[in-house]
Amino acid sequence: MVQLTSRAGSTPRSGRQEKFPRQLVHRSDPEDVFPTGWTRQTDTQFSVSARWPCVHRFFAPVAGRYQDPLLIAETMRQTTMLLAHAEFDVPVGDQFVMWELGYISSPGRLALDAHPEHPGGPWDITVDVSCSRIRRRGRGIGSMDLELLLHRSGSRIATGGGRISCTSAKVYERLRGDRLAVNGVPVPLLPAVAPHEAGRTSERDVVLAPTARQGVWQLRLDTGHPTLFGRPNDHVPGILLLEAARQAANAVRPGRAFLPVSLEAAFLRYVELDRPCWIEARIVPADTRSTTRVEVRATQDGETVFTGTLDSPDRTEEAQGTRS
Repeated sequence: MVQLTSRAGSTPRSGRQEKFPRQLVHRSDPEDVFPTGWTRQTDTQFSVSARWPCVHRFFAPVAGRYQDPLLIAETMRQTTMLLAHAEFDVPVGDQFVMWELGYISSPGRLALDAHPEHPGGPWDITVDVSCSRIRRRGRGIGSMDLELLLHRSGSRIATGGGRISCTSAKVYERLRGDRLAVNGVPVPLLPAVAPHEAGRTSERDVVLAPTARQGVWQLRLDTGHPTLFGRPNDHVPGILLLEAARQAANAVRPGRAFLPVSLEAAFLRYVELDRPCWIEARIVPADTRSTTRVEVRATQDGETVFTGTLDSPDRTEEAQGTRS
């Protein structure tokens, strides 16, 4: 049973997860919907319930031992969309820009055996959300910052935050102009790097194409991917850029699974579907000697469109290989 109301003082309704209003999280397939309900605490604080499945076609365990940390990022994204629509009256047809997104976790918090009372089952988690710097636009919002705390059974999983802005459908149409015409147009599928180099087991999930330059790849787009392109889009989705950063981090540190327990990302411009986008990655000094830090930059038409910094522990209890 999941809570399907949002307004303070209203009477909660219950329903099955497949009845969850998927349009509120911008997902069309129930398998890709993680929130299950929400409750208003104050005008700017909320509690969102979510479920991470024990098996997912894309967000698979890392090295067979850890939850995929990008579940944190995707849950944060969906939570943000949900609250913007349900609590701040942003029309479903409006468009969002996630300018910044970051989280911090640890291997112990993501270990699949961290909760032996529920071995192998889905993770029911709670996301506590605090909204600030809210700029109103009519009845809805123009932008806001969010701080999020993800926890399960009394144990913290991750903390994170982000910054979004909202654009009305009419303004977005003017802003994007003829770029909207690429929505639904097939994009040539580039060759993929070997899945194990990107920390993957299936070529379909690889989003990097090889180039002649070391540490540089071309972004590989499969617009038919059921999760990364779960709905029509006129630009590259943010979760795909995060996945490209994670795969590039795997590629520059071969031989060991890269577990991004910390991530800071900035989305600077729309990344177009029909123009080459280049992904560059390099290892940089980290705060501790037991951590590998990778900086990733995406460029298109000579301009930086995305940056990301990812941290992974050097030792994750023999966490080697790719995801199962």
